[in-house]
Amino acid sequence: MWYLLNVIFNILNKKIYNYFPYPYFVSVIHLFVGVVYCLVSWGVGLPKRAPIDSNLLKLLIPVAICHAIGHITSNVSFAAVAVSFTHTIKALEPFFNAAASQFVLGQQIPLTLWLSLAPVVLGVSMASLTELSFNWTGFISAMISNISFTYRSIYSKKAMTDMDSTNLYAYISIIALICCIPPAIILEGPTLVKTGFSDAIAKVGLTKFISDLFWVGMFYHLYNQIATNTLERVAPLTHAVGNVLKRVFVIGFTILVFGNKISTQTGIGTVIAITGVAIYSYIKAQMEEEKRKGKAA
Repeated sequence: MWYLLNVIFNILNKKIYNYFPYPYFVSVIHLFVGVVYCLVSWGVGLPKRAPIDSNLLKLLIPVAICHAIGHITSNVSFAAVAVSFTHTIKALEPFFNAAASQFVLGQQIPLTLWLSLAPVVLGVSMASLTELSFNWTGFISAMISNISFTYRSIYSKKAMTDMDSTNLYAYISIIALICCIPPAIILEGPTLVKTGFSDAIAKVGLTKFISDLFWVGMFYHLYNQIATNTLERVAPLTHAVGNVLKRVFVIGFTILVFGNKISTQTGIGTVIAITGVAIYSYIKAQMEEEKRKGKAA
């Protein structure tokens, strides 16, 4: 389900950008639809809303701000370049995670882990050099999203609470939505009012435009919700490998659907990067497993 929803989201999202290139506004819609979904779910008691206090709110605000920045910049990248290319750059996320763990949190990262990240960096570099849809907006935005999501995971660890993942993700979505609205109004508001909406409606019609925005928001929320629920239910290794395979799925499907031409070097680079992430995920999860066994003993 996680893969399927993610692939559908990525395809529909890019189709929207092909006729409505306003990533800040679309990012707000993704979160808005998800928040409405959460409020309705709470309203009918599925799940029951978990109470939130000021202490938990303080812990969640940094997580939500990083979530908002990462979400917007991912979308700016999706709008600017081929989806497959954005996902190739986002394969660098473990590299940023390792760097932040070592230099921000002061955790020692073993040499084997750093070495396993070398093919990831090499693969992404190779893919970037010959990517036919390459532009700096797409590249830099995907890099910023990597950094934001890295900090999100650092703050998430600090905000670990007894609250279940569904409620937690709902609160993060609400705060992130509030963060995303001002930049959308400032950066895209005037153009949207002048020509953005009318151009999109002229191209695809009002009904399709509204239904596309509604469904892309639903798929965005559901795939994130299921990814969060999956993380709760499986070992770190399973989830890490799952994440790598998800990128392979999305890259493969979007190339097929959009018929993106990719050069041989970009193809090889993407394969090298994904292989590197798989090795890294495997080593990292084994270390987690050993740590768990050590604690249990």
